[in-house]
Amino acid sequence: MVSKVRSAPSASVRILRFDRMQRAAHWANAVLFGILMATAVPLYFGSFFGLVLPRHTVSEIHLWAGIALPLPIIASLVGPWGARMRRDVHRVNLWTREEIYWLRKLGNTSVATLDKFNPGQKLNTIFTGGAILVMLASGAVMQWFRFFPVNWRTGATFVHDLFALAVAVVVFGHIAFALTHRDSMRSMIKGWVTEAWASRHAHGWFDEHQAPEEHLPPTE
Repeated sequence: MVSKVRSAPSASVRILRFDRMQRAAHWANAVLFGILMATAVPLYFGSFFGLVLPRHTVSEIHLWAGIALPLPIIASLVGPWGARMRRDVHRVNLWTREEIYWLRKLGNTSVATLDKFNPGQKLNTIFTGGAILVMLASGAVMQWFRFFPVNWRTGATFVHDLFALAVAVVVFGHIAFALTHRDSMRSMIKGWVTEAWASRHAHGWFDEHQAPEEHLPPTE
């Protein structure tokens, strides 16, 4: 059994950061976002119509991918398998003055005691969750426009386009961050980080959860 208290964080001891359900939900959402962004291009730029698939087919794929977008998150939150995800959602909604200061300084400070997620990651998660709801609502108005007044349809189109652009920027930024931070990327693929990484990048989280069941076998 791993001791609860360690003299120094180890680079060979793994700590579980994301369980299988969390990782599955993340990658399912990533695939759906990819489909939505890929099908949005011909929907916004008519010159791309017919190059791969007919307009109606592209539109249907975009519609159903959008409707399915919240489902992986919902599935990862409900039931006993969603306990870790629910705890992480709670973490994202907790902000300290130190974290707000960290955000104002764009991370150029060592003052904040960082949690499992740094303030930038929390803000990204909040934006993404909100964007899913806004895109779903505005897309529904656009799809079933006959049930809504003209000003609603006009507003929905503007909001949908605006958030689509913002989501594209955030997604590409997220990908760039993941590619340049291999340990963070690995935690979303394999689920674990090392004690040394957690102590350096998420020391608040590292200090609070040093329980034996959180540890995995040593790295090879």
